Amino acid sequence: MGKTLYLECYSGISGDMTVAALLDLGADRLVLDRVLKSLKVSGFETKISRVVKSGIDACDFDVVLDKEHENHDHDMEYLHGHHHEGHESNHAHGTGTAQDHHHHEHRGIKEITYIIEHSAMTENAKKIALRIFEILAEAESKAHNVPVDQVHFHEVGAVDSIVDIVSVAVCLDNLDVTEVIVPVLCEGRGTVRCQHGILPIPVPAVANIVSANHLYLKMTEVEGELVTPTGAAIVAAVKTKDKLPETFEIQKIGIGAGKRQYECPGILRAMFISESTEQAKGRNPKAENQETKDTIIKMETNIDDCSGEVLGFVMERLMKAGARDVHYVPVFMKKNRPAWVLNVICKEEDIETLQNIIFEETTTIGIRYSIMERTILPRETRTLPTPWGEVLAKVCILNGKEQLYPEYESVAQLSREKEIPFTEIYRYIVLANKEK
Repeated sequence: MGKTLYLECYSGISGDMTVAALLDLGADRLVLDRVLKSLKVSGFETKISRVVKSGIDACDFDVVLDKEHENHDHDMEYLHGHHHEGHESNHAHGTGTAQDHHHHEHRGIKEITYIIEHSAMTENAKKIALRIFEILAEAESKAHNVPVDQVHFHEVGAVDSIVDIVSVAVCLDNLDVTEVIVPVLCEGRGTVRCQHGILPIPVPAVANIVSANHLYLKMTEVEGELVTPTGAAIVAAVKTKDKLPETFEIQKIGIGAGKRQYECPGILRAMFISESTEQAKGRNPKAENQETKDTIIKMETNIDDCSGEVLGFVMERLMKAGARDVHYVPVFMKKNRPAWVLNVICKEEDIETLQNIIFEETTTIGIRYSIMERTILPRETRTLPTPWGEVLAKVCILNGKEQLYPEYESVAQLSREKEIPFTEIYRYIVLANKEK
């Protein structure tokens, strides 16, 4: 069954801090190493070690670049007079130009998508990584007023940024994280000297990500940048909740170290948590049957002047933004007009984001809401062997018995790669696991 991750961002968040915290939580280093070696990117190696930050033992993840790929925006000069040596995961604020650092490489979202799609990542890890990059690209697009597909920026295209983001996605997938709670991002204050001149903190990319994805930001008295664009994009891509349970148990703790020296500890603490047994039982009268009850929101609106193409695009945006399910059905409205009823299933914390998408992309002027109780079965995602390769499957449990459902995208990818009929692979998985 998937795990719930709580990210405590009191010292901010960056890509390398997140990777280190997830490795400290138990992410498989061999799996990560295999994926990084499969990337069509050269000029780097990774180093994992233990360091002490503010007297606290922490894991450190370092992307070491060769001289050809070295990104000189590692050394950050803040206008309040301090110099911070070392490197940060996102390196978004250089003292030179993108051409100086990467004159031979101009990676945009198209090139990065190609790198990810042709790696050894699982489909779920690819989805996470691509979503992080999309959020970064959208933020930079807005900051520089250029279309997303024309953004070619070293902030995301740099080798170390690619490695950090891919590593986060691989570790989250490997740890089977399905829920991520991030109540707030603590940010520093002041200004930073960067490639584009002198910018206030939070820098434009971070401010755009926070605004577009409804993240909660808390400004502190710490001088310096605590939240990097990569860190903000990671939270925006994977956060499912911003509130902790009233009571919970801590199952495991991972601590990731940052590279910069600030007044705050400079660590990211990540925890696997679960609701306390008493609270879970109080909300779940069928706990003995392994069922779990929670609430879900149903959003609904009637639309009488939208094409099927538009609704298809809306569905895609809604699913990427966190909707649990989206469907639309044809109906006849007043004056016998043909129309659609758009239904969106989501969690309460995603209502505002999803309703904004509906208003932006359709002609509706009103959306109905209803709160529903639902019963869900415990489930987990497993990797299963087949004669043609591994596939992912969702396994649900009821009264001690397992029910297996192969994941469509995983089966479809294998079908395309091996040119084996989809139904043959699907049937094999189901039959093979019935016999166990």
